[in-house]
Amino acid sequence: MTAPGAGHEFPSQEVSWQKRDVLLFANSIGVKADELHFLYELHPSFSVFPTYPLILPFKLTDQEVVDFYARQKAVKIPGVPDLDHRHGVDGQRKITVLKPLPPTSAGKKFELRNKVIGVYDKGKPGTVVETEQSIVDAKTGEVYSKVLSSGFLVGQGGWGGPKGPATVNFPPPAEKKPDATHVVQTNMETAHLYRLNGDYNPLHATPEPGQKMGFGGTIIHGLFSWNTTAHGVLRELGGSNPDNLKEFQARFASPVRPGDQLTTEIWRMGDKQSDGFEEVRFVTKNQSGKVVLSNGRALVKVVGEKSKL
Repeated sequence: MTAPGAGHEFPSQEVSWQKRDVLLFANSIGVKADELHFLYELHPSFSVFPTYPLILPFKLTDQEVVDFYARQKAVKIPGVPDLDHRHGVDGQRKITVLKPLPPTSAGKKFELRNKVIGVYDKGKPGTVVETEQSIVDAKTGEVYSKVLSSGFLVGQGGWGGPKGPATVNFPPPAEKKPDATHVVQTNMETAHLYRLNGDYNPLHATPEPGQKMGFGGTIIHGLFSWNTTAHGVLRELGGSNPDNLKEFQARFASPVRPGDQLTTEIWRMGDKQSDGFEEVRFVTKNQSGKVVLSNGRALVKVVGEKSKL
């Protein structure tokens, strides 16, 4: 049975970026000084960090700050009730990198194409909306990346829809030490820097929204934790080469607060594919041992700590 709303396409939206945006993103997720190909625009191998496409649905073509709340509006999906995404939280994200983005969109026109995979009724807690967002060359139709997103709309369930399929889990191997570990120390300004990429949700800038939502104050963007973990996986196993990350996914398990220390443990699964990529799994915890990113899985070309280009 086809899920309600499946296949519905939202109007395409133009997206654009400059080299400055690429540099800002790399700085905001903790890229290190020995990875100059992400941090210096004149480096002969200057590259966009491979998970940058996740910020484009927030940024679109903006070069100025925007009113985050004003931009959120009710989303109409055929076959389901009206859903208000102002009361939504991230569930999990998965990116598949098909082709690296150029360092700037100048000279081309890129579009965000967004379609519904399915909408699932979880009863009183809320509704899950799964979408696929693609970054596409508007002229040629070539797809550069696809992001599968799961969003949870709090309190907007009970409309009689299907519960949806069970989530596939990717636990780390039991009783095996991680093959690599990556540590990130956040500070009180981490979210203020990350939001300049285009995700201007006040929840990550001032304590009042978080207090109203029961978080006790400001929390850091879930996508900061997601992206800085992606950097850690690529740095520790993929030699910081952007060509060595093909897929990356994780579930948002709990909030991260300014000042938290994030430790990612990474395991190789030992099943190298014909193209040289292999599955790795990971989990990210805070300094108290609480999991903040679960269900972590990536496809990486493992080269160890080789040259950072």
